[in-house]
Amino acid sequence: MLLIDILVEEHDRILEAAARLEQMSIELMERDAFDADEFASIVEFIREFGDATHHMKEEDILFAEMTKQLGKVAENLIQHGMLVEHDEGRMCVRELSAACERYAADPSVADKLEIISWGMEYVHMIRRHIEKENTVVYPFAERQLDAETWERLNREALAYVPKIG
Repeated sequence: MLLIDILVEEHDRILEAAARLEQMSIELMERDAFDADEFASIVEFIREFGDATHHMKEEDILFAEMTKQLGKVAENLIQHGMLVEHDEGRMCVRELSAACERYAADPSVADKLEIISWGMEYVHMIRRHIEKENTVVYPFAERQLDAETWERLNREALAYVPKIG
């Protein structure tokens, strides 16, 4: 399944960024090591690749087709599960970014705590989220959608243009 393979590969890249964010949070906690540019780079990657490219590809292609074809079970799984978690990730990144900006301008213990807290909230959430998609959502879609649908979805995935900015 080409689309699923693409999405799983993208998950690997997102997990690498999450691991880096976790390490950066540890370094901030242990050594007061804060590189505003590096935090901004992680935030930008999550927003542009993790969200605008990956999550929107899921939402626009796979999830849209699942809710269209697979009824109430898929609708509940997608709308009350995966989409809620996509929004949760967006909130974490928004709060992380704001805390980083405040800390860069005027370092405080409160903002240091906010950076570590929001960063780790995102790390834990995205790891759980990816595990659910890889082990529940994608296999469910693979079993339920027919070959013709997969051919169309694969074409759409290859032609997908991210909605960045």
